[in-house]
Amino acid sequence: MSEQKSSGTATHAVVEVPRPDADARTPVARTEYGEVGGFLEGSVATWRGIPYGAPVTGTRRFRPPSPPARWVGVRPCTTYGDVAPQTMGTMVPVDSDLRMGEDCLWLNVWAPRGALREDGEPRPVMVWLHGGAYCLGTAAQGVYDGRRLAEAGDVVVVGVNYRLGALGFLDLSSLFHGFSPNLGLHDQIAALEWVRDNIAAFGGDPGNVTLFGESSGAGCVTALLTSPRSAGLFHQAIAQSPPATTVFGQQRASVVARRFMELLELPSSRALELIDMPIDRIIRAAGVLLDEVPLKEPGRLAAAPVVDGDLLPAYPVDRFQRGRSHRVPLIIGTNKDEASLFRVFRSPIMPVTPEAVNLMLEDVAASHPHMSAERIAEITSAYPDLAKTRGALAMSTDAAFRMPAHWVADGHAQHSPTWAYRFDHATPMLRAARVGAGHATELPYVFGNFGTLNHDPTFWLGGRKAAGEVSGRMMRRWLAFAAHGVPAALDGSKHWTPYRPGTRATLLIDAVDRVVDDPDADLHTAWGDQAVGFS
Repeated sequence: MSEQKSSGTATHAVVEVPRPDADARTPVARTEYGEVGGFLEGSVATWRGIPYGAPVTGTRRFRPPSPPARWVGVRPCTTYGDVAPQTMGTMVPVDSDLRMGEDCLWLNVWAPRGALREDGEPRPVMVWLHGGAYCLGTAAQGVYDGRRLAEAGDVVVVGVNYRLGALGFLDLSSLFHGFSPNLGLHDQIAALEWVRDNIAAFGGDPGNVTLFGESSGAGCVTALLTSPRSAGLFHQAIAQSPPATTVFGQQRASVVARRFMELLELPSSRALELIDMPIDRIIRAAGVLLDEVPLKEPGRLAAAPVVDGDLLPAYPVDRFQRGRSHRVPLIIGTNKDEASLFRVFRSPIMPVTPEAVNLMLEDVAASHPHMSAERIAEITSAYPDLAKTRGALAMSTDAAFRMPAHWVADGHAQHSPTWAYRFDHATPMLRAARVGAGHATELPYVFGNFGTLNHDPTFWLGGRKAAGEVSGRMMRRWLAFAAHGVPAALDGSKHWTPYRPGTRATLLIDAVDRVVDDPDADLHTAWGDQAVGFS
């Protein structure tokens, strides 16, 4: 059965979906597109793969998302949807039974059982944006399962899948005016609009939404904090290790787009062929490009958000420093040893050798002609062991994550409540492996999900009890922030002083939490207040 039904300016086909076997335990929610059936995990109802956009095939491939087709009956939402097309690698573990495809605009919902709390009040909502250098990952990764957060905090958790790499963060608009930039961000905005319009059916409060993410997902959070299009769609934000300065200008984006066409062995004049090109061919070329750019130009990525004058009117860090970010409470922070994981995986995404870091500094000097040689020298003087791997890792960490987070915090704290943290905790095994508090190692602490990796070495040398205690405090702080806009653990934990540019109070998260004023004072002195981008 199908029909056409008008909703605003969009037209939706209605498709009939088989109703699940009758089961009183099957949680069903009614969205504006149709009913969705999930399943119960203890005290939490779970829905997987709920579509918030139509498949991005054909003429939709390089365009902003369209609403999904409507359906009648209860749509089973118990399995994950398509993983966004990408070149799989070891940095992002994805289950082998997941399929890849362009029907990838979907989200997961975890909600405590019962539509509303006993007092009738809707629950706070937390919307998660996964990381992966803008080209990897999926909301189906086990570490992002929101059940424990939902259960511990009586909140509704939403995990968003969105377009990546060539389909989500390559700006091809210089090749053909009908191609849109920042498609991954457009997807995320569409998901937030879906939350606004539908989350009440799952017991969530559309007036209390916290947007949170890690790595490139956090970079999307900082970008959306400065986008006029996302105003009002979220009310708190958490940015975990955001590469906030990794944003392209349009000239840079056009250079990358031309190189992409060269890898496809097509002239730019034939860009329209990308619409019907087999997706495998696009992904192969994108995989070469995504490795090639950071190898040739350490510190840069091939795919990233773009200043398009519309969705992103200016560089996000500039918007923060000019007081143009949305007036919402913000938690922002980094991990102590961000770059170490890229050394372990031998990933080209970050420069981790002295040679690569020196190339990065040469590129910085060349692409920032206003920067004096004295300022470059002052920055490098903060790293006396730059000729060694340890110094190179420190420089890479600070350039990509630590200083961008501080520049964002300095700007945002001028007008909105802001809290800064540094995640320092590492298990004995991670310390022995010289990973320490590496990039993304805080994720299982935030979600309460340890052991989601095959042959996970995290606790091979012990440390599980201490990690569990750290995780409990982090979860309580994140959940309190989602509920009340203030990250108080409410369990006698150390008071987390708000961040202000004058004092830069920072919570150091470890076996024992500490609040320290400006723990990176020497870096602020060396780098200065003027943001330096590595896009």
